[in-house]
Amino acid sequence: MPGMSSGLHANNFLIVEAFHNALRRQSLIIFVVVALMFVTWNMLRLKPLLSDEKGSDVTSKSLRSSVGGAQPIALKVLRISFGIIWIFDGILQAQASMPLGMTTQVIQPTAASSPTWVQHLINAAVTIWTNHPITTPLSAVWIQIGIGVWILFAPRGNWLRLGGLVSAGWGIVVWIFAESFGGIFAPGLTWLFGAPGAVLFYSVAGLLIALPERSWTSLRLGKRVLQLMGAFFVGMAVLQAWPGRGFWQGHVAHSKSPGTLVAMVSQMAATPQPHLFSSWVADFASFDTAHGWAVNLFVVVALSAIGISFFANNVRIIRVGVIFAAVLCLADWVLIEDFGFFGGTGTDPNSMIPMSLIFIAGYMAFTRPSPVAIEAAVPIRSRSQWLRRVTTIPAYGLRTIAAVGAVGILLLGAAPVALASMNSNADPIINQAIDGTPNATNAPAPPFSLTDQFGHTVSLASLHGKTIAVTFLDPVCVSDCPIIAQEFRAADGLLGATAHRVVMVAIVINPLYRSNNYLTAFDNQEGLNHLSNWQYLTGSASSLQHVWNAFGVQVQYSTGGAMIAHSDTAFVIDAKGRIRYILNSDIGPGTAASKSSFASVLANAITSVTK
Repeated sequence: MPGMSSGLHANNFLIVEAFHNALRRQSLIIFVVVALMFVTWNMLRLKPLLSDEKGSDVTSKSLRSSVGGAQPIALKVLRISFGIIWIFDGILQAQASMPLGMTTQVIQPTAASSPTWVQHLINAAVTIWTNHPITTPLSAVWIQIGIGVWILFAPRGNWLRLGGLVSAGWGIVVWIFAESFGGIFAPGLTWLFGAPGAVLFYSVAGLLIALPERSWTSLRLGKRVLQLMGAFFVGMAVLQAWPGRGFWQGHVAHSKSPGTLVAMVSQMAATPQPHLFSSWVADFASFDTAHGWAVNLFVVVALSAIGISFFANNVRIIRVGVIFAAVLCLADWVLIEDFGFFGGTGTDPNSMIPMSLIFIAGYMAFTRPSPVAIEAAVPIRSRSQWLRRVTTIPAYGLRTIAAVGAVGILLLGAAPVALASMNSNADPIINQAIDGTPNATNAPAPPFSLTDQFGHTVSLASLHGKTIAVTFLDPVCVSDCPIIAQEFRAADGLLGATAHRVVMVAIVINPLYRSNNYLTAFDNQEGLNHLSNWQYLTGSASSLQHVWNAFGVQVQYSTGGAMIAHSDTAFVIDAKGRIRYILNSDIGPGTAASKSSFASVLANAITSVTK
């Protein structure tokens, strides 16, 4: 009966199991590739291609010296820390709730308070993720792990700089489509909860990593980074102090409603996590309820002081500001952001950690610049020169192979989602998760003899030699039947050249409204009149009742109602007149993904029996 499906839950077993099975298969592929690359590296290392054996030691020393001195400390901090964070984020994307919970529990709630144009933009990403709940989260896993491995292990020079650019680019994509521009267009924007979005700091770090190493040889870059962060902190202080946004009150005046910050923190405390951490967050919520004005004043003053200190020319003042900022960020990360990654749908450690790494790197670049202009190595001008470097310097060879592997991991994620984004039909697994897999059978189809919407007699025998997809529709229904009809229409479009060997058949299910006029009106309304292989059948009340009984379709009459409640079932009959599949055509929650997913399932079932 319509509406019997309970829809999809975030931990739907079929979806989660399919996701983890695919993750295991791809992990095995990556393991094999990594093993082969390691073997390749050892072969190159053990069999150097340098032809002059006597001069090999001299050449080796020369090549090693061309790699340059130590990497600037600030750049090393950014490279290692953000490489690890990207890998950590990729691992978080492998959580069981990601396939179905990412859109409903993360992306859409984040976009809900943003302007309509932002929500429309975000819906494009939501549609892709919802339609392809296995491919898309898998892609996020491997893209982020690939980026992390790339910037963590890539050799210095162009390899590392390109990795930084890729990191910045992907960060912007995530910032826009997953974080809704970090909530900067939402009314509740606040530094305390990570504004302007964690991944924006990933992008800043990526751009810094992409800079030539000579940029780190003077105080200028570090000073500019500190000034940029200083302006950011001052701006956040002004925003936090702005009246009327609810941050000055622990609770709304003359009511028991919590203030803005208390409401946010209380929501975080309710996230599934160890009791110790939730108790810290809950205690802070209670403290802010009682001392909301004082808490907000402290935050405003602290952010302002930090921002101003970053503009100072005195190293001691900047050092104090950096230390105080790091402590404040750590406190906020624990007591307000609640670490950011609990609850099963956390995708990153939120903004405080990456934000801290940016201004710490800026401080290091300002106080400990690289003493000489260093590039990663003398430019490689020939293939033989590159081979000498790879085979003579084990560390460089290993890093080069690791970078190539990282690109492969990234492509393993990016290629499938790019293809999936061009497919507007949802994956069949969504419908299977709602209604179960099609029931395969091999029984004779009940014979019938009815008339189509044009008054022509149509029987099972007259359709012999063609594959038949049969469903039962009420022409005056305004709920499920129009949707099912559209799915039959969509399935016909998916058949391509096979469609001319298939007949799409609907049998009227309403004994009161069964005349040809109702059938043609329904066809015109749903655009089915343009399908050359569409037949909507009717007949006398007794003959229809006989067909319903023969197919096992349940009909329920409602007192005084025009619509008829009935089983949502579809049958696929092969060219020999035997039922091969029985499908539950109840589209469940009625989402776009569940609808188009049924069309894919139906088309696959038809194709499998059409010869």
